[in-house]
Amino acid sequence: MAKKKSGIFERFANWATAATGSSAAFVLAALVVVVWGASGPLFHYSETWQLVINTGTTIITFLMVFLIQKAQNKDSRALHLKLNELIAAMEGASNRMVNIEDLSERELEQIHNYYVRLAQLAKTEDNLGCTHTIDAAEFNHETKSEKIKNTTQKINEYNSKRKKG
Repeated sequence: MAKKKSGIFERFANWATAATGSSAAFVLAALVVVVWGASGPLFHYSETWQLVINTGTTIITFLMVFLIQKAQNKDSRALHLKLNELIAAMEGASNRMVNIEDLSERELEQIHNYYVRLAQLAKTEDNLGCTHTIDAAEFNHETKSEKIKNTTQKINEYNSKRKKG
């Protein structure tokens, strides 16, 4: 997919996120604190000296909150789109999971309860490769269980006939 030109804020946010998350940014911030601390005796540890670091860190923190939130929103959206693509591409996957993040808390709780039930069913399986979809979990479990019972019964009947004959 070709990259489209983004706006000035988008480019700045991407640059600032990369820059502030770097080792160099941490070293620079630590150096500022060391220089500020070392300058304490020079300024007689005055209120102005303390106000400089307090104001500076408050402003930087305030701006970083928005920058971090923007980066997290972008990453979260990209991750959701990738997961949606996997769900859409997987045969047997429940398409109800696409854009699940848009559901209400109540709807998410309902789906969570389905997965709790699915986990309970999975614990009863001897086959690690056994899978269920959210829409068909109980039906699949019952069908597989019945098939296993029938197969086991047929094997037992076959073995019984072999022993007699």
